[in-house]
Amino acid sequence: QVQLVESGGGLVPAGGSLSLSCAASGYIFSSYAMGWFRQAPGKEREFVIAVSWSGTNYADSVKGRFTISRDNAKNTVYLQMNSLKPEDTAVYYCAASRRSVAPMAVGAYEYWGQGTQVTVSS
Repeated sequence: QVQLVESGGGLVPAGGSLSLSCAASGYIFSSYAMGWFRQAPGKEREFVIAVSWSGTNYADSVKGRFTISRDNAKNTVYLQMNSLKPEDTAVYYCAASRRSVAPMAVGAYEYWGQGTQVTVSS
């Protein structure tokens, strides 16, 4: 059974930093692209950042502020968020895709975590 479990969300002031983790189990982690998405109240889920063996893709809104990394030995993907803004407030989800690239479409991901809340205060 595939499981993705996010952790590390919380409340942070604008300009601060936060690190999220996503622990995966039940599949061959190293073979999958991993991505982070977010969903703010009343908005659609949107792509944030993703990594695969072929490279990394970023949403324009997070370039230069967010980074993604993965530890295949620990079956974990990380999201480091710096210079946070109030508009970064959302529920953040990690997701896994069988594709060899780092896809940006929600529909390209087969597995999803339950999400973790990130709130950036102004």
